[in-house]
Amino acid sequence: MIKLLILGPTGSMGKLISKLAIEDDEIEVVAACDVNNIDNELGFLIGLSDPNKIKINDVNNLQEVINKTHPDVVVDFTVANATEKNCLICVENGIRCVIGTTAMSEEFLSKFKELVVKNKAPAVLSPNMATGVNVLFKMASILTEYLADWEIEVIESHHHRKADVPSGTALMIANTICDTLECDPEETLKFGRSKGPNKRKVGAKNEIGIHSIRAGDIVGDHTILYAGPGERIELKHQAHSRECFAEGAIKAIKFIAKAKEIKIYSTSEILGL
Repeated sequence: MIKLLILGPTGSMGKLISKLAIEDDEIEVVAACDVNNIDNELGFLIGLSDPNKIKINDVNNLQEVINKTHPDVVVDFTVANATEKNCLICVENGIRCVIGTTAMSEEFLSKFKELVVKNKAPAVLSPNMATGVNVLFKMASILTEYLADWEIEVIESHHHRKADVPSGTALMIANTICDTLECDPEETLKFGRSKGPNKRKVGAKNEIGIHSIRAGDIVGDHTILYAGPGERIELKHQAHSRECFAEGAIKAIKFIAKAKEIKIYSTSEILGL
């Protein structure tokens, strides 16, 4: 059994992951930490008829929780400032992390990578753990090889509560394209376009546009537009619900619990892409 600690179990993603983890025969949820619903039973909060009696602990007492429960893996789909604090504590304790949080700082990512190696605690860090999205990353790299002289644009849509712009998935798509084109994202990526004369630079190596839409309750749509003379191709992924992300997180938990190489893994590696 994989002993799992869940951070942020009462958030939108946290609830889904908690339910799948509790119902999984290979996983034992040993603890859950949050800033809300302290001392409430997790099972009741996520609508289980037969709750597992796990009470939600105050995340400010994370080290104490770790000392008592000794988790093998922690899963975190919260917000950047919380993940940057709490996952450093976890990895310092040798706990293997599965992180789906986006918009984290380069300073954190650098420090986290050092601690993964130092404490021999491999991790999964991915902006999107859905199977289809990771196939999209792979297809984008293949298409870009054949359409390097076309214009490429990335359009992403999410619900109005999403704070980071653009999405971590859109950035991953754009960086994948830049890697294929061997161009510098800092020089090539253009985030939106301002009103007035603002002509696009011709060719994907010179400019890749990234555009963000925030409206309603859109779970997550990503489109890669390849436009050439007289024709275009659109490669699109739509998430109908957050369950695809939660199922991906469960796969990541099971993968990282057995991972041998001490490094940070991507979902593409988990799926063998």
